[in-house]
Amino acid sequence: MTTQFLNQVKWDDKGLVPVIAQEQATGDVLMFAWMNREALQKTVEMGRAVYFSRSRHKLWFKGEESGNVQVVHEIRLDCDDDVILLQVTQQGHEPSIACHTGRHACFYKQYKGGAWVEVEPVLQDPQTMYTKKK
Repeated sequence: MTTQFLNQVKWDDKGLVPVIAQEQATGDVLMFAWMNREALQKTVEMGRAVYFSRSRHKLWFKGEESGNVQVVHEIRLDCDDDVILLQVTQQGHEPSIACHTGRHACFYKQYKGGAWVEVEPVLQDPQTMYTKKK
């Protein structure tokens, strides 16, 4: 497989690009993450989301611990070539969970009256979600 497509992406000074994961069926914005070249290449090869964890300094195969995998249907690059949009189907739990807090999406806090209010429910206790999947 050619990797020429990786050269068009404008990687930041750390070799990363921001990525938005959007649920294909609903249009819900599920999460924001980062990719390096290897993560994007593996995402293309595997057809599932692979990110780069800045805190762990390694590839993060979405769902490797939680079981909540993102199947990738489409990959888009924005007009400035510096943001990637993944159209995904979230698998592993019904209803789908993308957030490490056990919620459907990471954007569960809404600004209301001068404060951030949690407006989305926890669908699964993160303590039970993050046991190593065998």
